[in-house]
Amino acid sequence: MCCFLTLFMLLGPRVAGVFWWIIQPGRWTGALGAFDSWIWPILGLLFVPFTTLMYVAFAPGGIVGWDWLWVGLGVAADIASYAGGGYGNRDRIPGYTGK
Repeated sequence: MCCFLTLFMLLGPRVAGVFWWIIQPGRWTGALGAFDSWIWPILGLLFVPFTTLMYVAFAPGGIVGWDWLWVGLGVAADIASYAGGGYGNRDRIPGYTGK
């Protein structure tokens, strides 16, 4: 079960972003899209997928007011996914005694 959850957290937002990009490419790039180039969405989906999805969800209308809360939650989810992996594997580091 743990491996399934890890796989879901790793691939879930990336796969969702790719499908969303295929279904609605104008929302991602172009004149009314969230990004000016195709490189930023690819880098975003690779390194900060939750933040990228939240940004794409709110950027075409302009990110103002409470929209920043959702982007911030995306940042928090990305940090939590990276930090959770480091915390869960801390016992694998030779010589680590910080329990």
